[in-house]
Amino acid sequence: MSDEHGTVVEYVRFQSPHRNSRGHFTGIFGLVNTLARQGRLTEQQESFRRAHNRWYDDAYTDPSTVDPTVYDDAVNPGAMAWFKPSATHLIDRVPGYLAILAAHGVECLMVRSADPGRIVYEDDVQVVAVPRR
Repeated sequence: MSDEHGTVVEYVRFQSPHRNSRGHFTGIFGLVNTLARQGRLTEQQESFRRAHNRWYDDAYTDPSTVDPTVYDDAVNPGAMAWFKPSATHLIDRVPGYLAILAAHGVECLMVRSADPGRIVYEDDVQVVAVPRR
């Protein structure tokens, strides 16, 4: 993808290197939230997760509140959220999540793509795209 100046835009995503049971690559927030649901986080990690998840919820829109079908597998199979490269204020908070995952031996990769797929949602900090098959 290119911006209005013709510059190639590389979107950024943090995800598991392994497909989940639905065949998708779980993103960083899903990975940490899964550890929390399993009761595996320390008190400090859970405090970090709650505070930072709340900050993210306040800092940007959950695409599913704008379009309830954005993550619906029947409508948008495999849709995934990607940070825009300009969203550095959001990306800057990712290392704390990565530290939690590393402490639990959960792998997470940073993926960059100029073409994350068919974009089904976009705002000023993110896109949600259906991967091209």
